[in-house]
Amino acid sequence: MTITQSAESHEPVADGPRPVGRRPMGGETSEACTELLPETRRALLRRLAVGQAEGRAPSMVGAVVREGRPVWRGSRGSVEGEAPHGDVQYRIGSLTKTLVAVLVLRLRDEGLLGLDDPVGKHLKGTPVPEATIAQLLSHSSGLTAEPRGPWWERTAGELRPEPADLFDERPQRLAAGRRHHYSNPGYALLGAVVERIRGGTPWYELLRSEVLQPLGMARTTLGPQATHANGWAVHPWADALLPEPAHDTGLMAPAGQLWSTADDLCRWAAFLLRGDDRVLSASTVAEMRTPAVPPEENGWDAGFGLGIQLVRREGRRLAGHTGSMPGFLAALWTDPEEDVAAIVLANCTSGPAVSTIAAELAGIVTTYEPRIPEPWRPLSGPLDPELLALTGPWYWGANPHALRLRADRELELAPLSGSGRASRFRAEDDGTWTGLDGYYAGETLKAVRDEQGAVSHLDLGTFVFTRGPYEPSGPVPGGVDPEGWRV
Repeated sequence: MTITQSAESHEPVADGPRPVGRRPMGGETSEACTELLPETRRALLRRLAVGQAEGRAPSMVGAVVREGRPVWRGSRGSVEGEAPHGDVQYRIGSLTKTLVAVLVLRLRDEGLLGLDDPVGKHLKGTPVPEATIAQLLSHSSGLTAEPRGPWWERTAGELRPEPADLFDERPQRLAAGRRHHYSNPGYALLGAVVERIRGGTPWYELLRSEVLQPLGMARTTLGPQATHANGWAVHPWADALLPEPAHDTGLMAPAGQLWSTADDLCRWAAFLLRGDDRVLSASTVAEMRTPAVPPEENGWDAGFGLGIQLVRREGRRLAGHTGSMPGFLAALWTDPEEDVAAIVLANCTSGPAVSTIAAELAGIVTTYEPRIPEPWRPLSGPLDPELLALTGPWYWGANPHALRLRADRELELAPLSGSGRASRFRAEDDGTWTGLDGYYAGETLKAVRDEQGAVSHLDLGTFVFTRGPYEPSGPVPGGVDPEGWRV
């Protein structure tokens, strides 16, 4: 697609399919809106160029999304003798899993399955009927990492025509729910579950109608469509190439079959940051980013949510996924706190550190041009005097906290002394609030009233908050020394 400037917002906007650019082999593009500073754009292009050269990739495309919009795209190397642009397809490997996870979460939000449902409830004949949907999404089912038979990524799917054909005599390698153990067959099962619940419609057809079309991702497909990159292996000791196969993997397709473009993945990154009510709400997308299993490998610097990889890089918490298939590497990382995302695609089996490159592209933008906060605005709509009266200082024992009123009757509790537990609370229909994060996630906050109807104290999961520190008249568990404070 071509990139033009919007006169109103100075953001890049798509205006239809774009032909392959007439650029010489080894050329580059650095397409950006004027929002990014020239030094930022140069730093981004240099990082991509270093990654492509050191990784010896035949071609590489990178892109950055900020505040829901693509703000930069660059490329190095060539596809069919020309510099690749944002509409050239690459295989994205296990990035496919993030899209399959969204299909599953849509079923959950529609009430058609539960995350705690055993897969056997929805899929008959599987050798692991007790594994739950949540465990499959988070790779904590203990299932084998790879399917039975020869290397599935390089062989045709006809070798495994039924779900039972994916597993050998020992499908489960670890106890379910105890550890993170990456399982490609687990996502094959999830694809089959989606098909079964949706009445037998193939999972990709569901993905196209329920997710890709609403988000405008027309170039994300099950098989390659022109223009696409060819997959290569690069000889480790010589600058020589070997073509890699690109089979239809059949039942294993939900684990890594899809082809996509940098432009489409920019749209996907924006969705993973903000959600889209046509597909999945922002709150459910945030749930996908919540750690679901204990961390593995890199200790507390890596984890997994529901279909989403989680990493910590230089103090930044990133969520997304990496992917690989024969001849291709991909990475997409989002930084929700900075509202920034980056994508890197390459057409080689190994070599470039695409995960690191994508993380550093996002880091360049946040370092060179830190996010400008949204302007403060007053609450809209009528103000409830009783709710306003709850705000202000409250004390857990002698520890001062502040209770603040936010939009939609949401409350926020935070310590004032530098120590203590903070949380946000969602208003419920029964007059209570439910914790959304931190220690109090899921806990109930209640305003307890006395016989006269005045608020006596706050009850937060049995913790009592009073208007003064250890007030003698307050309902403090265990009571307060009758002589009170002293010197």
